Amino acid sequence: MDKSIVIRERFLGVIVVLFIQSFFSSAIAVEFNTDVLDAEDRNNIDLSRFSQAGYVMPGRYRLELVLNGKKISEQEIIFREKSQYSPNEKPRVETCLTQEQIALLGLKVSALEKVKFDTQGLCADFSALEGVVLRGDLGTSALYITIPQAWLEYQDESWLPPSRWEEGIPGILLDYSINAINQRPVHGHQTQSVSSNGTAGANAGAWRLRGDWQGNYDHTTGEANSTQRNFDWTRIYAFRALPNLMAKMTVGEDYLSSDLFDSWRYTGLSLVSDESQLPPKLRGYAPEVSGIAKTNAKVTVSQQGRIVYETTVPAGPFRIQDLGSAINGTLDVRIEEQDGSVQTFQTTMSSIPYLTRAGQVRYKLAVGRPSDYGRHIDGSLFGTAEISWGLSNTWSLYGGGIFSSDYNSIAIGLGRDLYHFGAISADITQSIARLPQDDTLQGRAYRVSYSKHFDEFNSDVTFAGYRFAERDYISMSDFLSYRNYNNAYGKRGNHRDLYTVTASKSFTDMRLTAYLNWSHETYWDKADNDRYSLSLNRYFDIGRLVNTSLSLSASRSEYEGKKDDAIWLSLNIPFGRGAISYNGNLNNGDFSQNASWYQRLENNDSYRLSAGTASGNGEHLTAQGTGLYNHYGSSGDVTANIGWRESAYTSLGLSVNGGITATGRGVALHGSSFRGGTRMMVSTDGVADIPVGRNGKTNIFGIAVEPSVPSYYRTSTRIDVNRLSDDVEMGGSPVAEAALTEGAIGYRRFNVLKGSKLVAIIALSDGSHPPFGASVRDEKGRELGMVSEGGLAWISGVSPGQHLSLHWEGKPQCNVSLPANLDMKQVLLPCQATKD
Repeated sequence: MDKSIVIRERFLGVIVVLFIQSFFSSAIAVEFNTDVLDAEDRNNIDLSRFSQAGYVMPGRYRLELVLNGKKISEQEIIFREKSQYSPNEKPRVETCLTQEQIALLGLKVSALEKVKFDTQGLCADFSALEGVVLRGDLGTSALYITIPQAWLEYQDESWLPPSRWEEGIPGILLDYSINAINQRPVHGHQTQSVSSNGTAGANAGAWRLRGDWQGNYDHTTGEANSTQRNFDWTRIYAFRALPNLMAKMTVGEDYLSSDLFDSWRYTGLSLVSDESQLPPKLRGYAPEVSGIAKTNAKVTVSQQGRIVYETTVPAGPFRIQDLGSAINGTLDVRIEEQDGSVQTFQTTMSSIPYLTRAGQVRYKLAVGRPSDYGRHIDGSLFGTAEISWGLSNTWSLYGGGIFSSDYNSIAIGLGRDLYHFGAISADITQSIARLPQDDTLQGRAYRVSYSKHFDEFNSDVTFAGYRFAERDYISMSDFLSYRNYNNAYGKRGNHRDLYTVTASKSFTDMRLTAYLNWSHETYWDKADNDRYSLSLNRYFDIGRLVNTSLSLSASRSEYEGKKDDAIWLSLNIPFGRGAISYNGNLNNGDFSQNASWYQRLENNDSYRLSAGTASGNGEHLTAQGTGLYNHYGSSGDVTANIGWRESAYTSLGLSVNGGITATGRGVALHGSSFRGGTRMMVSTDGVADIPVGRNGKTNIFGIAVEPSVPSYYRTSTRIDVNRLSDDVEMGGSPVAEAALTEGAIGYRRFNVLKGSKLVAIIALSDGSHPPFGASVRDEKGRELGMVSEGGLAWISGVSPGQHLSLHWEGKPQCNVSLPANLDMKQVLLPCQATKD
């Protein structure tokens, strides 16, 4: 018979074996009639692994737990042979889950009580739970578990119960943000400045140790003693989640988190109900900062001297919406322009009405001593407590207090769900402060808050609030300021009125959206502060140019007697992956206009080029130009910008954001993330350049890190199979799911095969062949192929000189070594018997 015909027939045998494996893994147990197989040696066939439904040979396997179609976690699963019940009954293999693995399934307490274990606690018995099915599948490296929903805790598409949360693996991390600016004025000295900030940390079990740092370098060329450097650890602390309490414990340096009182810095311990642990529909909102930059600018958001956010934004309106819901109180915003000008203002992060679901209790507890920015403890011991209790579906009662030897404050309030009319809350706070060398001051503060989404009008009043403080009312932060620095800030209750409104409106028919933010704060003994921000955005079509947009933004800031006004008008016309735009900006008497081209590249990088003119404040018309390039890479994010203005200056800027995460499973650089936040480490079994997520890619060690993974959410990490090279195959699912606690370093291993594909004939030392159905595996136990008739095997994912083993009858039987040249169409591989 022609040799090519023999090879085709033998390949047909391989396909038959693969079909048998895939079909009978989910079917009933069967008996095989080997007479139907066209094999020369029908006695040399090992089909025992296919004779039972979902048969898996006894042993330990690294498999992904898949519960009701959703991935849970990769675990080492034991498959063991079950004892025979009668002499005529065949041995059966059972799947064993440990108590720790059962805890990952999210069973109700009533269901857990029905699950029994063997004496070693290594094998669970689900016989008392009707409808539970376990099926192992080595082909997909998964254990498929079906459990009726009646036995499971509440969960939805984005949230898993606490029993399914993962603390991650031990490791260390460093997140950083570096901004460098070189400014060369036409007249004067060249200046260089570098600012940096970030978080260093270590994880061990449920605990996360974190240290926030910031530093800067400033130098003016040609001036003596002009160089300034500093570096500070601004905050060192540790925290952990307490899922049983739906709370978070923090130890060390912290800022008071409160819905009733101002925030101040202290060293101590806190226990706070954590809304981020609740299902998404029950969580609060995160604050945002908006403004207008007239050039490519660096925006720094800080609180009491600590930088909480820093980024580079292009010219125009900006909105920073990823500050995190844990940040509240007054924030300082600084906008540094390319021409050297600086805008500064304050914004108050206000809370939505304090409402709690019926029967639920939310609380915030803290104890410690006040500390300053220099990390010096100064002040008497204090304790704070606040609580909110859901009296019914419509009413919530809340209150709290601050207690110390020289300052006390008590607050109480009511929240009401008005249904179609929104939600409202009102509270009153009484303070008693004993100032040095002064009488005891007592005063009250009153507050009303309102929130409403108007479905019928497509609009939101995200927050509207009013607060009035009597002249002798003093907050804790003002009291500390006066006592420590002996200044008037705080004495006689400096703050008086505070009005805050954040609203938005959509006009669907007109394709128009409007956004308004306004705050007005008055004081008893200094000038008022005001902050207005209004933006309008309309979309329309011009022939084939769809989604053309026209935007108008205006802002006014009056802060410490200084007024900043800005108006921005922009027309944007999209062209494919790019856009052409025109914008005009009026800022404190300066007027500039620019025409720009924006382009997004194939690798998701982007750039913007603009040119225009500037005038105003007595200056003649001058030309100007800017450029901005953004790169989002697997090892970090880089933004480079350049600015030029005729007869004024040339400016160069570079911003680098990223991090490094190291664990016992590997180390990798990665893109920017929320500082010290949750992340997922991915291993591809040492295979490099595997695309992970949107911008990630495994390094030379086969490790990548997905930064900024949401805490407590059901999130997916995936291999982008559309970007895999031709010599790479997935040995299982390209998607892994997890729900990680805050700050965790998650870990997932993907079964990736990279290498050549090989047709081989495997022969034993006596000239015979391994049995039909024998498994070909690599050093890690992954199945790379299966033996057909006459020792013929199709093997994938191999490299020259690699050592493989053959398994049948439930154990390894012999080993083969691949040749140095794998370009041959077919090779003969002698298989040496495994030594006992």
